[in-house]
Amino acid sequence: MTRRLSRTLLTLLPPLSLVAAVAGCGLLPGDGGDQGGGRSFTVAAAGDILMHPELVDQARKDAKRTGQGVDGLDFGPMMAGVKPLISKADLAICHQEPVMGDPKGPFEGFPDFAVPPQTAKTIKDLGYDTCSTASNHTLDHGYEGVKRTLDALDAAGVKHTGSFRTQKEGLTPLILDVKGVKVAQISFAYGFNEPHAMPKDKPWLANQQSLRAIQAAEQRARKAGAEVVILSLHWGHEHDPSPTATQLSFARQLAEHTGINLVIGHHAHVVQPMEKVDGRLWVAYGMGNQIARHEQPTGLTEEGVIGWFTFTEHGKGHWEVQPRFEPTMLQIPPDAVNATDGNKAVYTDDDARDYRLLDVPVALRDDKDLTDRQRARLRLAFERTEGTMLNRGAAKDGLKPLTPLP
Repeated sequence: MTRRLSRTLLTLLPPLSLVAAVAGCGLLPGDGGDQGGGRSFTVAAAGDILMHPELVDQARKDAKRTGQGVDGLDFGPMMAGVKPLISKADLAICHQEPVMGDPKGPFEGFPDFAVPPQTAKTIKDLGYDTCSTASNHTLDHGYEGVKRTLDALDAAGVKHTGSFRTQKEGLTPLILDVKGVKVAQISFAYGFNEPHAMPKDKPWLANQQSLRAIQAAEQRARKAGAEVVILSLHWGHEHDPSPTATQLSFARQLAEHTGINLVIGHHAHVVQPMEKVDGRLWVAYGMGNQIARHEQPTGLTEEGVIGWFTFTEHGKGHWEVQPRFEPTMLQIPPDAVNATDGNKAVYTDDDARDYRLLDVPVALRDDKDLTDRQRARLRLAFERTEGTMLNRGAAKDGLKPLTPLP
């Protein structure tokens, strides 16, 4: 059936056209569905969207092939593999880690990112409704970087929270109507990369993590009518698949001292576990990368996960969350820098020619042209992600894959 949601933004922000209806039903086979409660809706949430220079080059290459895109860049073919799943969710949440530059460049990679604003159109086309924008890179280009990013998301019809153009925006909760349920998203980051600091005259420019600040943001959202509050949190140690002691401690503070309904974590660039904290709050400590191409790919940095959460109301205002996960993987071409023939990439029949983001179990199930080596790599991604997801005991609380390993 066709998904048709009003998703009207219930805030004082300027009215914007919202995400168009996307073909697909609200629940997927195998996600458990409504457990006999009242109102129900689904949320898809994924990891960092981080367009490194190699991915910008791929978008330029794809634009020449497709004749599509904007100003010579088409990010659609590279990310199309996750669209069928993302577009089926009643609410789809992304994490836009870097700020955006001018559509014609120049673009910058690490340490001070300025990525193409053309990515906003692809985010919308995939089916994402809203993005968190608070990260350690939010202040890389000061106020102008934040403004360019939010302007680009607005132009594409994607909602956002975590960084702001005005103090009024910073104090205005982001609340969306999802199948008749008022759902708020709030977004915070542990801090910002040196030498960048919050401007003294704009202390509202981005949200920095503290229990008190998160409590205040939740309270504003509840007063504005939010029935469910989802926290996007940029935290932890990069490239560490285990949550830190600080993450574990802070998750328990959130469970004990807030009414937040779900925590979606980012920043580590590798998958971290999910856990039901204190029997109440589901925390996804780290979703890995949705898409990124680090200078030295590790295998783990190409693997990510899409969290799929079914919210069901059991009694007035009491929401149960049923979690599922879908492993993803960025397929990358051979690394020319490490090739053995004078720094020229060497391809075999098993090698990818282009960067492509894959839904791992779907690719294993449906792509009949996979070689044995490609199939083995995808199975490794699935099994490693599953092991990480479950290594804090979440299986006993009902966490399992959305799509089983074929």
